[in-house]
Amino acid sequence: MDQRVVPAAPSPHAVAELVTVREAVFRLLRSFGMTSIFGNPGSTELPMFMDFPEDFQYVLALQECVVLGMADGYAQATRNAAFVNLHSAAGVGHAMGNIFTAFRNRTPLVITAGQQARSILPFDPFLGSAQAPELPKPYVKWSVEPARAEDVPLAIARAYYIAMTPPCGPVLVSVPSDDWGVKTLPVEAREVSRYLRPEPGLLGKIGDALDAARAPAIVVGASVDRDGAWSAAIELAERHNALVYVAPMSGRCSFPEDHPLWAGFLPAMRERIVDRLSGHDLVFALGAPAFTYHVEGKGAHLPEGAQLVQLTEDPQLAAWTPVGTSVVGSIRLGLLDLLDRAAPPRRPTPMPSARPARVPEPLRAERLPVAWVLQTLTDVRPRDSIIVEEAPSARPVMHAHLPIFESETFYTMCSGGLGWGLPAAAGVAMGKPGTRVIALVGDGSAMYAIQALWSAAQLSLPMTIVILKNRRYAALHEFARIFGYRPDEPVPGTDLPDLDFVGLAAAQGVRGLRVERADELRPALEQALRSAQPMLVEVEVA
Repeated sequence: MDQRVVPAAPSPHAVAELVTVREAVFRLLRSFGMTSIFGNPGSTELPMFMDFPEDFQYVLALQECVVLGMADGYAQATRNAAFVNLHSAAGVGHAMGNIFTAFRNRTPLVITAGQQARSILPFDPFLGSAQAPELPKPYVKWSVEPARAEDVPLAIARAYYIAMTPPCGPVLVSVPSDDWGVKTLPVEAREVSRYLRPEPGLLGKIGDALDAARAPAIVVGASVDRDGAWSAAIELAERHNALVYVAPMSGRCSFPEDHPLWAGFLPAMRERIVDRLSGHDLVFALGAPAFTYHVEGKGAHLPEGAQLVQLTEDPQLAAWTPVGTSVVGSIRLGLLDLLDRAAPPRRPTPMPSARPARVPEPLRAERLPVAWVLQTLTDVRPRDSIIVEEAPSARPVMHAHLPIFESETFYTMCSGGLGWGLPAAAGVAMGKPGTRVIALVGDGSAMYAIQALWSAAQLSLPMTIVILKNRRYAALHEFARIFGYRPDEPVPGTDLPDLDFVGLAAAQGVRGLRVERADELRPALEQALRSAQPMLVEVEVA
């Protein structure tokens, strides 16, 4: 009798080979294109990095707010979620300011936070994070600590899809330290749609309103550039001969500032917005809130007789918009649908906005005016270089004297929190190799995350860091007058004497130049813009 064993045909429902949670997660991250891990490791994270894959890069920053800022800049530059690893509750706490900023920036981030081992969680262990998923709320789109170790890869897959679905944003997965070695089934990456087409009927009403308007205005926000809708926005403005304004506190440039239809920036004050938009009978908020305010205001949100229409990817933003018609969906797809309509009636071309006059070079003994410094930077920088800005008191001057001309060449924070700009510039430089990145940062802002210089040096990033050193929190002096301070009244806690940024840079491996006189500025900027390594220029400004 034949005793041979004939192998059974493989079942179509055969179970895949078990792998460790660690291996399953790295496979998944590789499929998502997330092979750079931004972090500052602690004890609860170490088990994740055993047998660290050779095709992955660990990007070390010296403090968690720097970790988040770098990851934010990298994610925006690469248009893909960045992977972040934080240390339990303390690390999430350190990073919380820039988690808030990432949420406001609509930046996709998959954040993992270490947790103590499951077996000792009932005993309130050292470094344990109580209610870990609640800690970052409400500034994450989703957060979880999986019920079982085996569910960690599924949770990270879900986190990625949520982070990448507009409006994009950060998510958090808390992972106990003993989960990484547990065996589980691998998780395959899936294709998940990221864009929703706006409702055709309601979008058609926006098209009708644009066609019928006498003098339309388009107010662009950061979502235009984020959604790859730069060219379509230009085409729509040109089709309707509509002046284009930038929404208050926009984190990206969404329209070329040398275009004839460019009309400038709206301030974050209700009455001044109404004044700037006077004369327009239709205001189209395109990828922008309508509107972001910074101080209390009164009265109408629009000029008398004006109508508001809005296209936004964010249903929450559409819900709180106080007046008008809001359509939710992809900015780019919505614009393509509007451009697919029949050509509107021709209307007169509006008068171009006046361009600011050039600032004269200061006298030898004068402190350098910020306007002249930024004008000089404009003269010497490549047109396609990238500005990453965190200089709040200089922003109105920057709007006039540091124009942005091309898509994806300007980034700032939409939150108002400090400590983002310097690390974000390093992240953008990582994400856009071969492009000159210029970090334009105030002295007060720089000190929130000065450790980012070390990471830039270790990564040999070709960055130019310009520190505008006015020796105080100058933005607070401006707001003090709004809140009733007398012009001669001191503002406590706003002076910043005795900071040496060239010394701070040298201590972290970055070469620095100090500029105190007008004749020193251009040579210093030109040298820093040529450098293949990060170089800092500390500029004493008035």
